[in-house]
Amino acid sequence: MGAQLRVYRQKIRSAQTTKKITRAMELIAASRIQKAKARVEATTPYARAITRAVSAVATHSNFDHPLLTEPETVTRAAVVIFTSDRGLAGAFNSQVLREAEELSELLRSEGKEITYYLIGRKAQGYFSFRHRRAERVWTGFTESPVFENGKEIADALLEAFSQDTAEGGVDEIHLVYNRLISMVTQLPQVHRLLPLQVVEGVAEPGSGQEPLYEFEPDPDSVLDKLLPAYIESRLFNALLESAAAKHAATQKAMKSASDNADTLIRDYTRLANNARQAEITQQISEIVGGADALAD
Repeated sequence: MGAQLRVYRQKIRSAQTTKKITRAMELIAASRIQKAKARVEATTPYARAITRAVSAVATHSNFDHPLLTEPETVTRAAVVIFTSDRGLAGAFNSQVLREAEELSELLRSEGKEITYYLIGRKAQGYFSFRHRRAERVWTGFTESPVFENGKEIADALLEAFSQDTAEGGVDEIHLVYNRLISMVTQLPQVHRLLPLQVVEGVAEPGSGQEPLYEFEPDPDSVLDKLLPAYIESRLFNALLESAAAKHAATQKAMKSASDNADTLIRDYTRLANNARQAEITQQISEIVGGADALAD
């Protein structure tokens, strides 16, 4: 009985230590999620404004820009996967990787070759474990990205898109990332970044709601400057969305872990009390038996 009681008490102490760690991580994630959500909300007006501007220029321009032109045949497609550098976030990384695998299967069924661009150590580890090649990997900034990170990724993707497929370029670029829906829900999103499919802010001709833009020097020159900025903003927004979703997933996972630790502590405490009671009962029985033997 004494050995069993020591085992239960050791498990209780272990669960209490685990609870302290998970509770601290839950509080840290809760403090970071508010900042991450504020950053996402702060970039939304700019993203909408530049989307409307790109829509207006693309609508009122007859110039066939390479970033807007659909290729006749798509030989190679790039898939950009947004994961985190750290774990302990529930299904955050697994669901985006699963969505990326489903997208890859769809693209392969259409006869397209896949090139991967990975963001986050979890995606890097996933591909390294399976001995699969990735074109580029970015790590170290997924929890708190800055605009320079988005610009670096955008420059690499634009360079690959501008090259011919025979030289290692790509015809399409797809983004796969988690979007924060609520504190308990993060859904993977699949978005085709290039060629652009700009629809927001486009008004029907003659509707009286045409955008009030004047282009200087001309729409084609404006489009050359505006499209890279639009792509950078979309990538940076995806980084911020992924970071906010990761913090929310971490908070949810750590809260679940803390609740499970409470359950373990309660169960082991009850078992320890039962073992202690059994030990006391056995000791009393031995004392009474010894007293009766002496009396006889």
